[in-house]
Amino acid sequence: MARNRWRSPKQLFSLTFLSFVPSAFVIALLLVARVGGALQQLELAAFDWMLRSRPAEPADSRITIIGINEADIVRIGSYPIPDQELAELLLTLQRYDPAAIGVDIFRDLAVPSGSDAGGESGTAALERVFLQHSNIVAIQTILPGSGGSIVPPPPFVPPEQVGFGDFVLDRDGSIRRSLLGSLDLQDQFQLSLAIQLANLYLSPQGKSLQNGEIDPQAMRFGDTEIPRFRPNTGAYVRADAGGEQALLNFRSGRQPFRQVSLADLTTGNVEADWFQDKIILIGMTAESAKDTVTSSAVNIDNPSLFYGVEAQAHAVSQIVSAVQDGRPLLQVWAGSWEFAWIIAWGVLGLLLGRWGRSPLRILAMVGLAGVVLVAICYGSLLGGWWIPFVPALAGLMLNGTGLAAAALYRQEQDLRMRLIERQAVIEQTFNSIHNGPLQTLASLLRQAAQSDDISPDFYAGLTGLNQELRGVYESVRKEVLTESDRLYLSLNQELDLKAPLHELLYDVYTNVLERQFSGFQSLKIKVVKFEPMDDRHLTVEQRRSLCRFLEEALCNVGKHAICPTRIQVACMQNNGMNQISVIDNGKVAASVSGTQEQVPVSLSKSGMGTQQAEALAKELSGTYQRSSRSPHGTACELLWHSQKSHRRVFK
Repeated sequence: MARNRWRSPKQLFSLTFLSFVPSAFVIALLLVARVGGALQQLELAAFDWMLRSRPAEPADSRITIIGINEADIVRIGSYPIPDQELAELLLTLQRYDPAAIGVDIFRDLAVPSGSDAGGESGTAALERVFLQHSNIVAIQTILPGSGGSIVPPPPFVPPEQVGFGDFVLDRDGSIRRSLLGSLDLQDQFQLSLAIQLANLYLSPQGKSLQNGEIDPQAMRFGDTEIPRFRPNTGAYVRADAGGEQALLNFRSGRQPFRQVSLADLTTGNVEADWFQDKIILIGMTAESAKDTVTSSAVNIDNPSLFYGVEAQAHAVSQIVSAVQDGRPLLQVWAGSWEFAWIIAWGVLGLLLGRWGRSPLRILAMVGLAGVVLVAICYGSLLGGWWIPFVPALAGLMLNGTGLAAAALYRQEQDLRMRLIERQAVIEQTFNSIHNGPLQTLASLLRQAAQSDDISPDFYAGLTGLNQELRGVYESVRKEVLTESDRLYLSLNQELDLKAPLHELLYDVYTNVLERQFSGFQSLKIKVVKFEPMDDRHLTVEQRRSLCRFLEEALCNVGKHAICPTRIQVACMQNNGMNQISVIDNGKVAASVSGTQEQVPVSLSKSGMGTQQAEALAKELSGTYQRSSRSPHGTACELLWHSQKSHRRVFK
């Protein structure tokens, strides 16, 4: 039964409203979850993944790390590194005329060596180096550590040569922000090691540290203003934004900076241009020193073995690279724009779910939209903009897949309703046949059984007709109540419509020719050809109709052809056309007067079989022909293009 696919405006409004309400609820729930911080860790994880997945950048040649590793500690013979060794290292580096040196090693207490007994002590030598060279920056902490204490700078270092090395940790223990400046416990504003080194490097170029122009509380070098971190920046919710902070745009790649060991420097296994006019960072890269931080945004095998001196190098590099190379600093949209972005993707999921008719189509479109969203967010991050990804993706997926599930449910309900309607039509039709023709047939059977003038063959024919009519009802009823991809030629033969078409048609041919029709009794020659056909674009219902077409054509031969001796059946593909043809050489039934041939009703232009065949040909964009053959016989042929996609049209 064809169903009207078009709905009234009132129905469309009702369906749209019913789908809009849950979609709007999903969007509102996502916005509340984001404002409440429920999505923060997921968004930060996605943020780390995108930063980690960026293409590798060239190593920043302006920065060189001198990492004191386990082999250096073994060679020196003590840890911490004595003041004398550190002083000699700084003097060696000064010969290369570096722009700035950052000592990421705490020196709040003197570390004497065995050679300090005579002559100048190592601590005095270290003090002299710091006082003579203003391009060296020592380190301190201003944030209380796990024990509540802070680490002061070396007592002999001038305040302008001190920078703190603290990083602000997120709830998961990772660093994603750089602390640029903050008040210490004495309410003195202090600058970070990264800011001090960047200022030493950029000041000779006329780009010294200043207050921002767009945001007076921000920091600026030349025309480059560092965006200030706020409590609700990006995915953060009520984060600690004390002091001057900025999102840390880690340099991508596994080797973002040149790194040499202390042994390389002392043995001369270095190049002069690695240090001249460069920023040099000295720090511990020995695991036993435990000077590590955690960050999942850097592309290393073990994020927990991210050395503190490397983190300082990233913090310096992002400032210098932004000023000199225009490398983007990370920024975020205003909160209102982020909310509009999340709502837009939720609405898009709703529209895709309403536009797509089938669940698979909806899922395909939602999946494609999800890929586009990933590409937009990833590309924006490459350009320095961190825009909401997780809530936008959740809104798209929840609304889109939710409507896909609803569409699947609607399809199942529609199928169920169609089955109920078909079953009702079948029951009504059979009741009409049962209360009319079948009752008449039963009366004729009783009269024939009591009459001596009725031949046994005629009585057997009436009995067979009674069983056939009742069998048709059971077959059709069984076909409706079971899977829609089954065809029942009889109560005992079931065909799987998903099988290759030529195999289905051969099974139909075999079944029909086993029926006790008079036209089949005289057959002597059967010429059949069943070859593979192009059935890729055929629907299950079209396959069913093709099987019924062949069944009808063969039954016409068996019922109406008079004494045929030859039948020719071809189901094959020929010259880009699929073909089903049935040709016999029998005579057709004569008229009452016997003076002219009369075409059986089932084969006439007004017959039901012909009307169904012509409708099938039109649906397949093919042709149907029925013609008489000389001197006797009838040809019935259906042709359609093998590679054309067909779609049932509902009116």
